[in-house]
Amino acid sequence: MFLLNLVRFVPARFASRRQVPFFLLALGLLFPGLSDARPQEVKSSLTREQSREAQKRMKNREKLLAHVRSRVATVPLTPEQKRNEAEQKRLIRSKNREMLAMHARWQPGRFGGSDALWMPLPEELAQEKLSPKAAASLRVVIERLKKQLGKPYVWGGQSPGEGFDCSGLVFYAWNHVLNRKLPRTANGMYEDKHLKSVRQERLRRGDLVFFNINQRPGADHVGVYLGDGQFIEAPRTGLNIRISQLSDDFWQSHYLGARRILTEDAVL
Repeated sequence: MFLLNLVRFVPARFASRRQVPFFLLALGLLFPGLSDARPQEVKSSLTREQSREAQKRMKNREKLLAHVRSRVATVPLTPEQKRNEAEQKRLIRSKNREMLAMHARWQPGRFGGSDALWMPLPEELAQEKLSPKAAASLRVVIERLKKQLGKPYVWGGQSPGEGFDCSGLVFYAWNHVLNRKLPRTANGMYEDKHLKSVRQERLRRGDLVFFNINQRPGADHVGVYLGDGQFIEAPRTGLNIRISQLSDDFWQSHYLGARRILTEDAVL
C-alpha cells in the first residue's frame, strides 16, 4: 500500500528522467528479492538437470563395465590351458606332500612322546591303528620310493643303479622291511594270497594298485599308492619314475584292483 500511495502521489515535476534511477533504487531497497528471483530459479533448475544427467551417465558406465567384466569371466579355458592348470595343481600337491614326508610327524605314532601333535589327514585315519613299528616301516618305504623319482624305466631293473621296471620298484622298496618277500612280477603280487584285497575307496598309503594295460589276462602294471589320489610308478620304456593321478581316465579304464601289504605281522 505504501508503494502504491508513493507512486500515486508523486508530483509530475518529480517524474523526470533524472528521478527514474532513484525510484528504481528505492524499489530495489524495499523489495531486494524482486530483481534476482527468476535467475536463481533458472540456475537451480539447470543444476538439478545437470545432476540427473551426470547420474544417468554414471549408471550407464557401470552397466557397460559390468557387461565387460562378465564377458571376460565367462571365457572358457582352452583344452591346453585346462591341462596346464591341472598339471600345475598336481605338481604343487606333489611338492607339498614331499615336503611333509620329510617332517618327523608325517606318520601317525608316538613322536616326541606326544600323539596330540599329529593331525592325520581324513583319508589316513585308518592308519592310526598302526603300531609305531609298522608306521615307521611305511615311512621308510615311502621315502625309498620317492628317492627314485626321475630315474629311468628299465625292463627287469630292480636297483637304483640300473633303474627299475614297475614291479622291480615295488620289490626294491618293500622287501627289506617284510618278513616274507614279495613275488617279483606284477601279476605274481596281484595273485599273492597273503596280500589282502582292498576296494579302491578304502585305499591307504603303501597299498599296491594294479592295472591291466596290454589286454592280456592278469596284472601287467603295478604302483604304490601315496594317498591324496596319487600313486608312484615306473611307467614304461622311455619314461621315468613318476607320480600319477589314479583318478585319470586312463588309469581308471585299466584299473584291476589293489592289495594291502602292511599288516602288524608283515614287517620285520
